[in-house]
Amino acid sequence: MAARTWRTCRRRWRWAGAWRSSCATAAPVLPATQPDAAEPSAVRVIVTRPLAEAERWVQGLAQQGIEALAVPLIEIRPLAQTGAIAAAWRRCRQCQAIMFVSAAAVAHFFAARPPDADLGTPEQGPRLWAPGPGTVAALVRQGVDPRRIDAPAVGSGQYDSEALWAQVGACVQPHWQVMLVRGAARDVSLPAPNASTQRDPSPAAGDAQGEGRDWLARQLVQAGAQLQWVVTYWRAAPRPQAVRQALAQHGVGDDDLWLFTSSQAIGNLRACMPGHDWSRARAIASHARIVAAAREAGFGEVQESRPALADVAASIKSAQ
Repeated sequence: MAARTWRTCRRRWRWAGAWRSSCATAAPVLPATQPDAAEPSAVRVIVTRPLAEAERWVQGLAQQGIEALAVPLIEIRPLAQTGAIAAAWRRCRQCQAIMFVSAAAVAHFFAARPPDADLGTPEQGPRLWAPGPGTVAALVRQGVDPRRIDAPAVGSGQYDSEALWAQVGACVQPHWQVMLVRGAARDVSLPAPNASTQRDPSPAAGDAQGEGRDWLARQLVQAGAQLQWVVTYWRAAPRPQAVRQALAQHGVGDDDLWLFTSSQAIGNLRACMPGHDWSRARAIASHARIVAAAREAGFGEVQESRPALADVAASIKSAQ
């Protein structure tokens, strides 16, 4: 153990030394939780989800005896103007299904609900689709009756749009109205910086969630459904200096294990650390497309895991 501790300290010192030159000011303190003393983890996990989700994951991993540190690589921001979301709420009862791409999509959609709008009864209102357990839990927190939610079965090999389509595809009828509630790469409620720029109907380039969402949209169109896209939030990259400061302050090194649940987070990390050598770094990714993005970034060891917290915890322990 002593040899491992010295190796860990040496590698973290190498990383900190390489980055500290760009960190002239004090780094922001990011939430970190120590594991249970009874079950100390041999590896620290770097959670890259948006801040609110990362904090929940740090706490959940701590309960599994795993030390974790939140270094958010995506910022979730509300739209400056929510009139389009309010208008979408008033169309909900005309839809046969509403697809929420993430827990953030749920939270921002319900936050903008007008007082005079609702989803109707489970029997007469639209079905609500969720690609995974996190989105299901977000809907339930908003008071949605679980009986009206369609999602991949618990224990599915993967939680994504493909697994969701396996559950709902046979039910879709021609001329169905399906609303897809999602995020965007910029605040689409404001004029585009370039007047010729179109509204952002597409995912961030290479994002696994976005690619799956577009795949699902194609299946719906082929089945004869009519789609309504509703943007409820936008995804921003963190400030590069803040990320570099956090990594240096907390001594992140090659012995740490990165947890990626979005290809966009990997892209943002590469933008924050241009030219960095990731060949000795390790990662766990929650989807095959994210695994590919991590390998393209140069991570030397990448392991795929199902995205549920219990499955990720098991993968982390197997990687120690």
